[in-house]
Amino acid sequence: MMKSFLPPSGGYRNLKAYKYAEIIHDLTVIFVDKFIERGSRTRDQMVQAARSGKQNIAEGSMASMTSKETEIRLTNVAKASLEELKIDYEDFIRQHNLPLWGNNHQRTAKLKHYIENNDFINQPTKYIAQMNGEEFANMCITLIYKTTYMLARLLVKQQEQFLATGGIKEQMYRVRIQYRSSSHATVQDN
Repeated sequence: MMKSFLPPSGGYRNLKAYKYAEIIHDLTVIFVDKFIERGSRTRDQMVQAARSGKQNIAEGSMASMTSKETEIRLTNVAKASLEELKIDYEDFIRQHNLPLWGNNHQRTAKLKHYIENNDFINQPTKYIAQMNGEEFANMCITLIYKTTYMLARLLVKQQEQFLATGGIKEQMYRVRIQYRSSSHATVQDN
C-alpha cells in the first residue's frame, strides 16, 4: 500500500490560538447573558462572531489537507471575526462610560499576568463571577488581542508552508512524476 502524500490536518485542538478562541467563545456567552439585554441583536452578533472565530480555525485546519488556500482564508476569517467581536466589547465599554484599559494600563498588566500564569487556559471561568462589566469586557479584549496576534503569526507560518510545499495540485503532480519514474524503472529492470 502506498504511503499517503496528503499532509496531516486537523491538529487545531493543539493550537493555542484555538484554545483561546474557544475560551473567548465561552466567556462571550457568559458575558452577553450577564451584561447584554435579552433580545438585543448585539447579543446574537457577539456570540456568532466568537463562534466564527473558533469554528473557522477548526475548519481551516481540517481543510489544510487538500487546500492551503482554504486554510489561509479561513484562518484570516477567524481573525476578522475576533476583531469584529473586539469592537463590540469596545462599544460596550464606550456606551457604558467605562474605561478601556490600554496596553500600558496597570490593570492590563495584572490581567496579562493572570492569563499567562494562573492556569487560566484550564479554568478560564474561575473568577468571572465576581467581575463587573468593565473588568469582564477588558479581559475579553485582552484575550482577543492575544488570540489575533497568534492568528497573525499562524497566517505567516501557513504562507511559508505554502511557499515551501505548494498547493495540493503541485504536490499531486510531484508524487505522480515520482511514481511514474519509479514504476518505469522497475518495469525496465524486469
